[in-house]
Amino acid sequence: MLLTISTTHRPATDLGYLLHKNPAKAQTFELAFGSAHVFYPEATAERCTAALLLDIDPLKLVRGPGAMLTDYVNDRPYVSSSFLSVAMARVFGTAMSGRARERPELAGTPIPLEATLAAVPCRGAETLAEDLFAPLGYEVETATDPDEERPRYRNVRLRATKTLAELLNHVYVLLPVADNRKHYWIGEAEVDKLLARGAGWLENHPRKDFIVRRYLGHRRTLAADAATRLRVESQGHDPETETAETLPAERASLHQTRLKWVVETLRDAGAGRVLDAGCGEGRLLKLLAKVPEFTAIVGADASVRALEIADRRLKLKRRRRSADGRIQLIQSPLTYRDTRLTGYDAAAVVEVVEHIDPERLDAFERSLFGHARPTLIALTTPNREYNVRFDGMEPGKLRHRDHRFEWTRTEFRGWAETTAARYGYRVDIGGIGPHDEEVGAPTQRALFRRCD
Repeated sequence: MLLTISTTHRPATDLGYLLHKNPAKAQTFELAFGSAHVFYPEATAERCTAALLLDIDPLKLVRGPGAMLTDYVNDRPYVSSSFLSVAMARVFGTAMSGRARERPELAGTPIPLEATLAAVPCRGAETLAEDLFAPLGYEVETATDPDEERPRYRNVRLRATKTLAELLNHVYVLLPVADNRKHYWIGEAEVDKLLARGAGWLENHPRKDFIVRRYLGHRRTLAADAATRLRVESQGHDPETETAETLPAERASLHQTRLKWVVETLRDAGAGRVLDAGCGEGRLLKLLAKVPEFTAIVGADASVRALEIADRRLKLKRRRRSADGRIQLIQSPLTYRDTRLTGYDAAAVVEVVEHIDPERLDAFERSLFGHARPTLIALTTPNREYNVRFDGMEPGKLRHRDHRFEWTRTEFRGWAETTAARYGYRVDIGGIGPHDEEVGAPTQRALFRRCD
């Protein structure tokens, strides 16, 4: 099976820097099922082409006793499938992550690219290659064997101006989708892999559900988890966002300060039953659990994966409930009414609202302020004005790739006061973190108190 990638970017040989493979040197990589060879059929300043040739050993495809001759005779060594995707991750992994040490600015720059894939199984539709790649902005050409009445395989050519990482990740995900099968066991790790490689494009693809089902081998539980997490990422909270473990030291300390403010505020207010709305992986829940005054603590999140991590962090042993019933995890989005979220003294909404699409904010407000109606709501969100004080942040950038927006202080005050008046709350607005005379504090906070 063969994948070629060409560019006419000047100088075209920069492709070698992006792929981390020298055009003057052929390389071979040993894999569990064969060998991957990387070489450059052409490398000039005007046009450069890199080729990935996968040589599969049929004997390595069958292991263990009981193998039959027919197990060795199939199309797997010859078609572009999940074997090629695995080889891409092994050989081009750094390029797929969007990193290029010698040309860092080029790694994030769209350039003219052309990719060819040999013998792609397009199971289920003659236009499958077009259906998968065209919505992503590719010009798609396919060719088949003219002697076949109903050809099963197509040579595919893709053209677009994109970053190399985008093209590689698109091909990586969509090849096994076109083939509708994988050569390895499909488990929970495949959901994380799909969301990582599909970040920024899969959630908006018109064949999203089709892609998810096929990529995950039609395993309903995994597909449902992936669909939920995609929905959350497209309109809400990302459980991986802004954690103390992943942020620079200054912003990690800010994260801890936010959590401390929430815990102390709810405790000082005399709350007994506490809801963590958009709890993610349970970092705030772990702090709440240390306060004996909180008699009931519930974490709600739409992501099954995030709740599984929270379950381990809280040592609930996959029960989603502590032995004494004091701590409980429930799967629930924040933009739909859920009677399980009603009846709480206080709710924490920490760094969640900025992940919701602006057009879905009304639904979030109705669900939390109108239906759940906790007595107290402690809410935090970034102050966009403060971003200029973070070292290394580019002007105009948001703090996280999944943020749908970030409010200025004026915008946040306007939203908070309007929402409070609409749903019968009064609100106190302030900041968390070091205060800057010009741009304010890095985090904005609002404490809503129900009037009745």
